[in-house]
Amino acid sequence: MAQSHPPQQFPFARQSAGHAPLRRPGSIRRTTSIDSDWPDGLGQPWEMIGRARDLLTPFEAEEARVLATGQFRIMASPIREILSIAASTDHPRLQEMVGVRAGGASRAALAEKLGDLKGTPLYQLLDDYAGASLVAGWIWSRWSDDWMIRAQRSGTRSTAGKGGVMTNVCTGFAEGASSLHEDGTGNTVDQSYAEVGPLEHPDDALSWHPMPFQQGPQKRRSRRIDLWREDGLIKVDAGFQDSGSNPGGGRTAIHEYRLFAEVDEATGTLAALQVLPLILPFRECPGASVKASRLVGEKVQDFREIVLGRLAGTMGCTHLNDVLRALADVPELARLLP
Repeated sequence: MAQSHPPQQFPFARQSAGHAPLRRPGSIRRTTSIDSDWPDGLGQPWEMIGRARDLLTPFEAEEARVLATGQFRIMASPIREILSIAASTDHPRLQEMVGVRAGGASRAALAEKLGDLKGTPLYQLLDDYAGASLVAGWIWSRWSDDWMIRAQRSGTRSTAGKGGVMTNVCTGFAEGASSLHEDGTGNTVDQSYAEVGPLEHPDDALSWHPMPFQQGPQKRRSRRIDLWREDGLIKVDAGFQDSGSNPGGGRTAIHEYRLFAEVDEATGTLAALQVLPLILPFRECPGASVKASRLVGEKVQDFREIVLGRLAGTMGCTHLNDVLRALADVPELARLLP
């Protein structure tokens, strides 16, 4: 049935949280990044390099300790198939991921073939390949006015939505939204975005794992998850950003969220959740932040599956869902807290 009125709109979200907060004593910080680069230009296979680190900050005046790291290198086709893959863990089934296309197929293949790596930084990176590859090509819009035309001329077809039709794939693309053209394709001209600064804290050299300087049309998906114990709860402070280098020498972001969560350590369930929509492309997008509260009371360790069910379609945001799904590793990380 056709929607009788357009979805609710909000003020544009254009304010970054800035650099990471200082690390708390008695906490664990997981940081991940996935960098995309097109050595042969738009419409050609591109390179994605994922990096991740789990860092324990003790209560005492001890040095912070690296608990685990992970890294991958993927060559992706223009339609987001894995052409080649290498990783820091030489898993016996890793090469079975070659030929798998990003999205539901890559998540299902990952769970089947490398499910024994769940909870590790590497698994988080590989799980994030689906979302990171979906939004990666956006950075070309900062460098070329005709980037969509150039991509089409190269034979690259849209892998977003249903053959490029975005209607009702998420809250931001609900029927009647400002994000859509009449034919259901995305309105890339009127997207909102914001300039952002470094994620690393200026007074903390260990606030993030090392990330190389980017220049030219290069994209980065980055996330941070801090967790610590307090009053019988696992407290979580998480940040997420999709950004890339721009011609002015700085960085531009298209997505940024920050969330605060409380997890009951005894039951492993989500006790409280607050989602802050900081930078998003359309006026309808922030509506997904309110709907995320449907997850309260659910087992956090099952979020990779639960989130996609509870917040499907116009109930969720593709990228906020990625933020929430990553919380599935919080109970496993919490076991390593001092």
